[in-house]
Amino acid sequence: MKKATNQALVIFGASGDLTYRKLLPAVFDLFMNNLLPDGFAVLGISRSQYTDHAFREKMKKGIKEFSNFKNAESDKINNFLSKIFYLSIDTENGEEYVLVKEKLTELNRKFNLGCNYIFYLSTPPSLYASIPKFLYGQGLTFQQKGFRRIVFEKPFGHNLLSAKELNKLLLEFFEEDQIYRIDHYLGKETVQNLMVTRFANGIYEPLWNRNFVQHVEITAAENIGVEGRGEYYDHAGALRDMVQNHLLQMVSLVAMEPPIKITPQDIRYEKMKVFRALHPLSEYDLKNHVIRGQYTASTIRGKHYPAYREEPHVAKDSRTETYVAMKFFIDNWRWADVPFYIRTGKRLPTRVSEVVIHFKPSPLPLFRHEGSSDKLNNQLILRIHPDEGILLKTGMKVPGNDYLVKSVNMDFHYSELSNQYIPDPYERLLLDCMTGDNTLFMDGEAVEETWKFVQPILDYWENHPEAPLYGYPAGTWGPDVADRLIEGKNDTWRYPCKNLADDGMYCEL
Repeated sequence: MKKATNQALVIFGASGDLTYRKLLPAVFDLFMNNLLPDGFAVLGISRSQYTDHAFREKMKKGIKEFSNFKNAESDKINNFLSKIFYLSIDTENGEEYVLVKEKLTELNRKFNLGCNYIFYLSTPPSLYASIPKFLYGQGLTFQQKGFRRIVFEKPFGHNLLSAKELNKLLLEFFEEDQIYRIDHYLGKETVQNLMVTRFANGIYEPLWNRNFVQHVEITAAENIGVEGRGEYYDHAGALRDMVQNHLLQMVSLVAMEPPIKITPQDIRYEKMKVFRALHPLSEYDLKNHVIRGQYTASTIRGKHYPAYREEPHVAKDSRTETYVAMKFFIDNWRWADVPFYIRTGKRLPTRVSEVVIHFKPSPLPLFRHEGSSDKLNNQLILRIHPDEGILLKTGMKVPGNDYLVKSVNMDFHYSELSNQYIPDPYERLLLDCMTGDNTLFMDGEAVEETWKFVQPILDYWENHPEAPLYGYPAGTWGPDVADRLIEGKNDTWRYPCKNLADDGMYCEL
């Protein structure tokens, strides 16, 4: 992997959970893999009062709990911690940003940083507009000496209008190539493997189109609830939290055309073509092809789980969706008339993310098939998480005198690459940002296109209070009505297990 030039990582909101659990452990993993530059420093900024020593001690606990190198020698950890510093300011007071400039000037001299700074906003979205403005006011966004980059966590905007306004505002202070909108899903090795599976193998790409694919199914399921994030989630919901970003990003990787070259510009160009080709949802689609649900109380293995409306900081009459399933089409030559089905939800039976390519059956059913179906359903399953890998379901003859066919699995698991180090998504994405590779980050135009697709759904729900919000018991696969979305006799969603190849059998969820 490419090693970065000397620089500083400046984290706003550094006292928060994301820095403790993800960001600093990921930076430490880069350190242990010898991928950090020789001149490097981390400056944590937040309102909370910490000394450098106290902040380092807190980050040390995070490293020992969440890093891939949690058992690293104390000397290694302490060497890394010596590069971490902390500054307490009121991030909403522009006058205090002179302290940021002074601290960076000091660190620049000490570590020979070359005036290269990355600003990471691990803050509430309400600060996404003000922090760039205050940095600009101190001249910290200009690139006459060194590079300046800024990283935003999702959600980027609350709707189409706010996303457009935020994009417009940011371009007053930063150039587009300085802005990195992070989506940790795209940092997963198995998400990136979608492109490799398609474009590095001659056996798949000829079949990857409307002539051979019956439909495409993408699932991103979580078995947890809102986990204390009720105040945020009740104003977001599954559509904003998962569909507008994670799921549509995966759709673009599944549906994109082969790029001319593996460069950020060419890959982004092909993904943008997919977003622009998303068929606009009609009122009929909004009413019949978008299902929303909300989990209700349930007892699972003797343990009671509360309903969403019983969660802390959630309105007792909340209409916020914790589950979304939908059907849509992509209007281009490759995918015309091929349904795409996506679903996501909380409090489902297991945590699993995967892409399923359902191939068309053979045109003439010559053989009997084991089970209730009269046809063989060939599937290619690309498992994102957990038990990452690839599963191909194909037909084989059952031993005996009859031509009876059963479905069998041909599978590969990433765990078989035991001698290969698999980086955490944030580790990969932070390194990409440090080296200036924005392939796996969304640009402003793509953000607006994905919001443009989901905005009619938000408007329909707001303008039609009678639109159904289906309840589903915690620990189930969502509302039963979602099964009606899938076309075709005997076709339904795939109900995956935690283990990739255990479908159709008893499995631990």
